[in-house]
Amino acid sequence: MEFLILLIVALVISSIGFKKFVWFISIGYGFSITGLGITMLWMFRNQLTPVTVILSVLCIIYGARLGGYLLVREKKSASYQKTMKDDIKDGSDMNLFLKILVWSSCAFLYCCEVSPIFFRMQHHACVDLASIIGTVIMALGILLETASDYTKNRFKKKHPHRFCDVGLFRLVRCPNYLGEVLIWTGVFISGVTALSGVFEWVVALIGYICIVYIMFGGARRLELRQNKNYGEDPEYQEYVKKTPILLPFVPLYSVAKYKWLIG
Repeated sequence: MEFLILLIVALVISSIGFKKFVWFISIGYGFSITGLGITMLWMFRNQLTPVTVILSVLCIIYGARLGGYLLVREKKSASYQKTMKDDIKDGSDMNLFLKILVWSSCAFLYCCEVSPIFFRMQHHACVDLASIIGTVIMALGILLETASDYTKNRFKKKHPHRFCDVGLFRLVRCPNYLGEVLIWTGVFISGVTALSGVFEWVVALIGYICIVYIMFGGARRLELRQNKNYGEDPEYQEYVKKTPILLPFVPLYSVAKYKWLIG
């Protein structure tokens, strides 16, 4: 019943996607995570631990920052609007049934992503090493993602027609996606000692595996777009040869050929 409450919250917030289809997976995603963090704090307000409070607050911060960032970018960034128009389906040709399917699937996925925190709260699990490590990793992921977005925004204002290769972008070509992976890796780790039974493990794994898959898909989409925009630039070719696309120190420099990656 409590998990159903989470799902209802995610459904209500992410329904913003019916106004603009891509908002199911962008603005609706960010603010859904914020809403879920608030909901968990309220539902388990009498049995919180320092770790579950911090994890929930991090969800709130993460979702509010992401949702707000996407909202501002969509309203003010002409280049982003062009990218969305060229690369992302607007859902105008999708019938209502498919939109409802996407909406409900997204809302369920968002609940699965936060489920390790939810199940830790539901089982009144005590603070342990896994929960502390997971919390630290999640916080580092948020910092990395925030710093990456800030770096790229500042760089693009000065060099609107050049690929970003400064700061964290020297470590990997998609440090914001790496931050996202770290965030949900931390969430998953924080709950591994509290998960109990097949249902809980399946739900938690669905959330974690799907978001990692989506991040690799997003990295592929960005790589294809950058290849199109900068493919003739010798400096870009040198950059992609020596800078991993997503995982630092892992010699994976391209995912363009993996058509099964969708993000």
